[in-house]
Amino acid sequence: MSDALKHECGLAYIRLLKPLSYYHQKYGSAFFGLNKLYLLMEKQHNRGQDGAGIATVKLNTEPGHQFMQRLRVGGAQAIAQIFQNISQEVGDLEKMYPEILQHPGLMKGYMRFMGEILMGHLRYGTQGKNNVEFCHPFVKPHMNPTRSLTMAGNFNLVNTDELFARLGQHPNNTLRESDLGAMIETIHYYLCMADDTNPASLNIEGILKQATAHFDGGYVFCGLIGNGDSFVMRDPNGIRPCYYYQSDEVVVAASERAAIMTTFNVAQADIHKLQPGHALIVNAAGMVTNTEILPARKLTACSFERIYFSRGSDPDIYRERMALGRNLAGRVLAALDNHLRHTIVSFIPNTAETAFYGLIKGLEDYLKDIQIRRILAKPNMPEEEMRELVYRRVRIEKIAIKDVKLRTFITEDASRNEMVQHVYDITYGTVERGVDTLVVIDDSIVRGTTLKESIIKMLNRLGPKRIIVVSSAPQIRYPDCYGIDMSRMGDFIAFQAAVSLLADRGLGNTLQEVYQLCKDAETKGTLDSENFVKAIYEPFTPEEVSKKIAAMLRHEEVTAEVDVIYQSLEGLYDACPHNLGDWYFTGNYPTPGGNRVANRAYMNYIEKQEGRGY
Repeated sequence: MSDALKHECGLAYIRLLKPLSYYHQKYGSAFFGLNKLYLLMEKQHNRGQDGAGIATVKLNTEPGHQFMQRLRVGGAQAIAQIFQNISQEVGDLEKMYPEILQHPGLMKGYMRFMGEILMGHLRYGTQGKNNVEFCHPFVKPHMNPTRSLTMAGNFNLVNTDELFARLGQHPNNTLRESDLGAMIETIHYYLCMADDTNPASLNIEGILKQATAHFDGGYVFCGLIGNGDSFVMRDPNGIRPCYYYQSDEVVVAASERAAIMTTFNVAQADIHKLQPGHALIVNAAGMVTNTEILPARKLTACSFERIYFSRGSDPDIYRERMALGRNLAGRVLAALDNHLRHTIVSFIPNTAETAFYGLIKGLEDYLKDIQIRRILAKPNMPEEEMRELVYRRVRIEKIAIKDVKLRTFITEDASRNEMVQHVYDITYGTVERGVDTLVVIDDSIVRGTTLKESIIKMLNRLGPKRIIVVSSAPQIRYPDCYGIDMSRMGDFIAFQAAVSLLADRGLGNTLQEVYQLCKDAETKGTLDSENFVKAIYEPFTPEEVSKKIAAMLRHEEVTAEVDVIYQSLEGLYDACPHNLGDWYFTGNYPTPGGNRVANRAYMNYIEKQEGRGY
């Protein structure tokens, strides 16, 4: 994605089902759990670079000894720093007790993070500040293990104020300034109630049913309780992803399937999706249950996971991204009037590469069809003509190269825009000036800032006759409130284009009419009843909006023609049939809170208010 966009967090959970001595004997190390947690987090590093944290719980600790530990570090190198700290602790301990590594029981007693239940989290800040205090896990400590709770997750809740009000609390500290704060406070409230009722055996299923009945949002969360119970739960719409693996040695859950496959060297068939509304619960004795907590609703799994967020090493995601590119081939050919001879196809690094391969396959299929038709129509074709036909290929070049070392350290707007142009570099000599058309594919176009100020101006330096920017995602029109940092309506280039089209056609009063609908609904307390912002786009076809976007992205310095082609909704559904969460494209939110967020974001836009709509 050429526009900087923060997004989903990453979650890792490991429950060892055997004593630490078992792993020491079988695998040669009592650090089996910690080593796997490190790998599981690193293999999901793409999901969070604002910070990271881990938590562990030790089973069967003696009274007076610490049973729960947490460590959080901010910054892009947080994972490495966390495990360097643990390694340092091991080294210091080994200096004092040279033989201790041969005694897992002693290590568990002396080392803070030698526990049987482990949780890791990678943060991308979508709510709250990006300092270490907002990194997961959060902790609700208590002397009583059954009331000690630590939690982390990949989610956004859109009703945190309501949750705090239900608990009779008012946000006034770090714990209460984020959605995880609201979530852990709610679950802890019901945890304490259950502990009062039956302290000998917690009913985790009942606790989760009571607490999550009040949640509105997309979520996967994990919780560790000091008595040894633990759980992982997914929202009833399946918005956020969660996969798990279970053997007689371990129970594992993570945000990405490929991370589990690699870390534990297991096949795809051994890993399962946690079903919407379900919780994976492991009690202190190691008994595992997969239980429905909330009835599943219509599956609206986030399609952005498939387009961009998740790593492409997952076999299904790889195929889906190929299909996204292939499904664009017809639109690209139509824009080119089927003329590929003077067309060069490339991609904007790096996550668009798989869609690029799919686009190429689609264009090559078109060339093969031409070859077959012409050969059948002219069976006595001369050899020279036959060779020219058979050897025709789609022209592919590595046009854009991202210079990851370049930093735009100047904050003055004019100077900064000048520097932004050079974040990407180009391969000179690849384009016939004034003749060739450049087709470049990106995963999605959100704000368009980098395209206008950097990429298109950079491509123009090669002298193409025309530049066609292709997005493997449809037009992003509405804010997200379930985990992606897309919350300000005015940031979206598609929204800006629609507003401009309204002005062009004398429909500018629509803006005020929609605003009044929002204000009236707010007064009535029905802001979540309908997405009024849809009316902004209703007068226009997607093609009209795309044409206006192309005009807006064409900087006055650019001499080439500029066009923009977006994925169709039909193409998205065909490529990603099991991830139909499309609210950022269609405005069809899976929970009522989504409508409220869209309307509030629009009101903020009209009122020139900064901040989120939730």
